[in-house]
Amino acid sequence: MFIATLSIATHGVVHAQSTNSYPVKPVTILVGSAAGGSNDTFARALSKPLQELLGQSFIVENKPAAGGILANNILAKSAPDGYTIAVVSSTFTTGAAIRDNLPYDALTSFAPVAMLAKGPLLITVSKQTPFNNIAELVAYARLYPAKLNYGTSGVGSINQFATELFADAARISLTHVPYKGMNPAITDLIGGQIDMLVASAPSLLAQVKSQKIRALSVTTTNRSEVIPELPSSSELGYPQSAVDLWWGVLAPAGTPPDIVEKLNEAINRAIGSQAMRDFFLKEGASPAPTSSALFKMHIHDEIKRWQHVAQIANIQAD
Repeated sequence: MFIATLSIATHGVVHAQSTNSYPVKPVTILVGSAAGGSNDTFARALSKPLQELLGQSFIVENKPAAGGILANNILAKSAPDGYTIAVVSSTFTTGAAIRDNLPYDALTSFAPVAMLAKGPLLITVSKQTPFNNIAELVAYARLYPAKLNYGTSGVGSINQFATELFADAARISLTHVPYKGMNPAITDLIGGQIDMLVASAPSLLAQVKSQKIRALSVTTTNRSEVIPELPSSSELGYPQSAVDLWWGVLAPAGTPPDIVEKLNEAINRAIGSQAMRDFFLKEGASPAPTSSALFKMHIHDEIKRWQHVAQIANIQAD
């Protein structure tokens, strides 16, 4: 009995020491996409200030497969010690909303650590359409149900969810044209093969500024500093369709709360710097510091929201 008690007590001391001194070795940041995507770009930008703040290397490791599912599954099965974390985005919740065969549970297999940033999607139309504002688009779509089509980067993408959320709020019907990636959708929007595209600012700003396509609004509640001249969803009378793109950091479920909070504090300090604010703005986003508890609530609420949208718009996984 004495030996068992001593063993438990010793384990507790070791655990306390390990969390107080965390990190004592390099930390891996998993990214479920190839180099160059926003998750990868944000992870690499974050790694340097985290190294400076916490005194250990943060090494980005790309696992580009199955829309991030591979990286998420690796994270879910990693030791809950804070040495493997992942940068995820809105796709994490849209995927969870329509897939019932995931090898992990999006709500219970992870410990949400911190949100990194938020950014708007832009509602854009081909210049071959006559629409100069959202009111004109909505009026036409109500007069001719399902005649207007919209492109996305694929079935179940945030582009599809955001567009269907707007269509439901505006009481219009649109026809979905899924692509395998964003680039071919943008090409067809410029060429007039599709009428409408809702996508991230980094994907579309260059085409908007060069006047190859026409931007009508942003999907956020308020105007975005990324492109402040565009009206917001709420401003146009569709507050229920407001949606942000977001990026954040997860750890495996069971990660000690003090390690989660230490990471949360370091991430919030990192993204609060002017250098990171300028970086995010260049990438079409703004820093979004929050507590781990609020980030967890955001993920929970967003999965429920997208499940509702999937049901009313009949969005199903491929």
